[in-house]
Amino acid sequence: MQIIEYPDAELMMMRIADVLAGELRFALSAQDRVSFAVPGGTTPAPIFDTLCAVDLDWSRVHVMLTDERWVPDTHERSNTRLLRTHLLTEKAAAAHLVPLYADAATPEEKLDELSAAVAAELPLSVVLLGMGTDMHTASIFPGADQLDRALQGDDPLVAMRAPGAQEPRITLSAKVLKQAMHRHIVIVGPQKRAALEKARNLPPEEAPVAAVLGGATVHWAES
Repeated sequence: MQIIEYPDAELMMMRIADVLAGELRFALSAQDRVSFAVPGGTTPAPIFDTLCAVDLDWSRVHVMLTDERWVPDTHERSNTRLLRTHLLTEKAAAAHLVPLYADAATPEEKLDELSAAVAAELPLSVVLLGMGTDMHTASIFPGADQLDRALQGDDPLVAMRAPGAQEPRITLSAKVLKQAMHRHIVIVGPQKRAALEKARNLPPEEAPVAAVLGGATVHWAES
């Protein structure tokens, strides 16, 4: 794991966008299409706002979320909604979205269908992840009902329910995340830095982010 520290979050977000664009551009030079997995939430939105205007052959970039809440993409808590607003616009509107949601009451009803679509994109070319203060990443939460399967299983996608999560989730597995060619984790603030340092000395069952730290580049700004 490599940790890069930045003087402020604004500069960090711009730099991460530049790094991701470079890695995508390099992958496109060697492959017909590339796969790019990104987190939801508000933290990466400034990265997306910069990245969407970058001059790439976005038509050959297949974008997916690292995890999704099981709500329609019109819902205010939908990560897909955020993705469409901040990344899949301007030049990046030409990118292909690999969905992690389908119209059904539960993720289990569509898990096989969604998993097959994700499997066709593997291994992932570039992955951007976040981390919570509880040391979860994607939707691999400590105490979740399918934690062992998400950490140790071979399935590309896992349906997940966790304490404190308002709705069921669907998440890329640790195996998929670890096999990505390039893996980045973005965190902001002293609490998340402390959580990261704690996670380095805990097993993934207690700190799921520990499962993907090896070989990752962590980007951190204090504020």
